[in-house]
Amino acid sequence: MSSFIIYPAIDIRGGKCVRLIQGDYNQETVYNENPLEVAKAWEAQGGKWIHLVDLDGAKAGKPVNDKLIGEIAQAVSVPVQVGGGIRTEADVDYLLSLGVSRLILGTAAIEDRAFVSRVLQKHGEKIAIGLDARDGYVATRGWLETSSVKADELAVELAREGARTFIFTDISRDGMMGGPNVEAIVQLAKVSGQTVIASGGVSRYEDLQKLAEHAEEGVGGAIVGKALYTGSIQLAEAHTLV
Repeated sequence: MSSFIIYPAIDIRGGKCVRLIQGDYNQETVYNENPLEVAKAWEAQGGKWIHLVDLDGAKAGKPVNDKLIGEIAQAVSVPVQVGGGIRTEADVDYLLSLGVSRLILGTAAIEDRAFVSRVLQKHGEKIAIGLDARDGYVATRGWLETSSVKADELAVELAREGARTFIFTDISRDGMMGGPNVEAIVQLAKVSGQTVIASGGVSRYEDLQKLAEHAEEGVGGAIVGKALYTGSIQLAEAHTLV
């Protein structure tokens, strides 16, 4: 099932590799002082992509750890996708110029649809839409606010405008190691007709296998963060199972 990709996640805050619980900036664990080393380690363990989140950028509304992101993109030979604070066409062009392969737009998908439409037209496959949902409604600004927009309705609209990849996070599952919301992920892939990457809650090999069973229905992969850092999932081992 080669169409299912595991994305090891590196969340960057203050230049360090951290994890937050449910996006709470007050519940932070630092896992490594050097995200560049972590990226190289994930590549060495067979990672086919690296998933980076600029947490400072998500809060600031503009890229903050961009220098480090560029260094990581240049240092690994696998593609890198980045999210966090990308709100302008200048941000998009700049990050792509650093060697980033795909950018994830989250808050902008709600707050500035004209911008999202333009970058989808211009960059197509290089743009993914991050849909972070709380009780089915899209949350924005680093999960600090919840909108009145339903995730699946937004996905259908954006697919019409050219979005080909969605990254879906059920915030209630994030960092809790309780398993992903498989039903919601499959539903999103179905209604949008596009690829959906699962994010949040993947804590066991079985979670990955459950998601990979739906690869034919459009579930294109899973982002794995905390489980890799705590050791409950070993990346090299996970690749043999999906």
